[in-house]
Amino acid sequence: MWLGGLIIVALLALLILKYVFGGRGPNPFEKDTREPAKKKVFDKKEKNKVLKQGFVASKVPDNLDAIVIGSGIGGLGLAVLLAKVGKKVLVLEQHDRAGGCCHTFTEKGFEFDVGIHYIGELLDHKPFRCMLDQMTNGQLEWAPLENPFDHVVLGPPENRRRYPIYSGRKRFVEELKKLFPGEEKAIDEYVRLVKKTSQGIWVAAVLKLAPAPLVKFLVHTGIIERLSVFFKMASCSLRDVVDELTKNEDLRAILTYIFGTYGNMPKEASFSMHSLLVNHYLNGAWYPKAGASEIAYHMIPIIEKVGGAVLVRAPVNRILFNSAQEACGVSVMKGQEEIHVRAPIVISNAGIFNTYEKLIPKELQTITAIQKQLSLLKHGYGGLSVFVGLNGTKEELGLKADNYWIYPENNYDELMETYMKADREEAAKKIPALFVASSSAKDPTWEERSPGKSTMTLVTFANYSWFEEWKDDKVTNRGPDYKELKQTFIDATLDVMMDIFPKITRDKIEYVDAGTPITNTYYVGSPRGQFYGADHGIGRFSPELTATIRPETPLKNLYLTGQDMFLCGFAGALAGALTCGSVILNRNLHLDTIALSKRMKFWNNKLKEE
Repeated sequence: MWLGGLIIVALLALLILKYVFGGRGPNPFEKDTREPAKKKVFDKKEKNKVLKQGFVASKVPDNLDAIVIGSGIGGLGLAVLLAKVGKKVLVLEQHDRAGGCCHTFTEKGFEFDVGIHYIGELLDHKPFRCMLDQMTNGQLEWAPLENPFDHVVLGPPENRRRYPIYSGRKRFVEELKKLFPGEEKAIDEYVRLVKKTSQGIWVAAVLKLAPAPLVKFLVHTGIIERLSVFFKMASCSLRDVVDELTKNEDLRAILTYIFGTYGNMPKEASFSMHSLLVNHYLNGAWYPKAGASEIAYHMIPIIEKVGGAVLVRAPVNRILFNSAQEACGVSVMKGQEEIHVRAPIVISNAGIFNTYEKLIPKELQTITAIQKQLSLLKHGYGGLSVFVGLNGTKEELGLKADNYWIYPENNYDELMETYMKADREEAAKKIPALFVASSSAKDPTWEERSPGKSTMTLVTFANYSWFEEWKDDKVTNRGPDYKELKQTFIDATLDVMMDIFPKITRDKIEYVDAGTPITNTYYVGSPRGQFYGADHGIGRFSPELTATIRPETPLKNLYLTGQDMFLCGFAGALAGALTCGSVILNRNLHLDTIALSKRMKFWNNKLKEE
């Protein structure tokens, strides 16, 4: 019996090794393509020549290898990976500029970042950093945030408790212990669980890359949970894990404060998802120099170099299929005219709900395998962002390169539930969580670009239903009731901001406006205004769901990339691009990034020795 078991385990190991390490397709990271950093381009007209290339049929390249729907980082990143091995890719974006949630916009001379607030894992020679360096030919530069990089503020104005969060694997722990004497054991155990759980994420890539029959066997036998602590802990709520560690309510709040970065209150959040975010920032946090638009600005030329293109104002209204139900192109609306663009494969970065419920024909939407995928997912929470333009430098306004997470108390679950169940007029008075940050203070080029000015971004959750009645109105004229509701949220968030930052007063505010869930849907195409794509609650991390939502769809030649296919956020969407690229190119690109980082570290050490 035991011999038979050993044989089965050995065969499984061989199969996993074959599909994890096998595949001899082209490697996008084979050559070091970094170049010395060029002078930053601050002229918006020059940058827009790259970022705002409008769609016309004459700009569509001939003999395309692939079409990507959506220029968010999951789509743009995948297009770069394919371009680096010579593939001619067309990226189509419905908005008037490329970048998805990495784009910026300017109002009254103030530039605002819509989605990139801070990124982790960017130490030199870390795989994530090396990958981004190659995907931008070394032109994307990063500025570190302050340490502490986050500040958690708990309680009402008369009883504020402020807790700084430090980066550094040792310092993070040491500073927490200073704040909570007597809780050393709980803090050590929390960090141990975070590290151990997050390390098991590699198995998620295996589930998405290995053959479906093998994956099905691994999932249904429970072997996958034995292989990975990530999946073992996936069904545990963040609330339950932390409550087991300590009875100190403020410490519980500090150990769970970052739930806003993936969008689920602690009792709904998987500890596995939470562990990834905590681990992501343990080594520090960074912001792109010259703003988030630099990301797309330095990726697009790589796509163009081999004959591809990134075209905006190109709303794809449907994916085209041949008589064999194989994807063969897309239809783009140009005014009232449909323009068909053909390619052997189509890759959607538009999100799984948009792809399956809007872009494929109705007769294909009913396919059992597609309905199963949709049944496993639900919509995430909507979000609301307030953009504030200020007169004054960061020094004059007391701003630093850091973030504030502000909560009216430490009972996050109760606060969130009360807020999300409230009617829209009452909700603004009960904002349960507010993220506050200044992109201008984080960007070392800001003062050169916009002297004497500063910006703040305030972010919270919001129900799509509160704003849904105005979704079909003209975006610039949604009527007085909509504006009044927006203003209620704006005023509530400004009051909190000015209480935390006393140097900011009403007379310093030159510009303010808010983006609601319906704004998110209009500009970045997010269903129901959700920030992070499909919901990232406990159910999202079951082995079955992870194995079912794969780059290959049930429809031949149609692929998925981005955060709905892998995980939310900038890093999660790029992991989706790597996973989809692995399938298309027939090699494990996740391992290629690790090998790349080892090569970079080796050569850097050799240069130091010389």
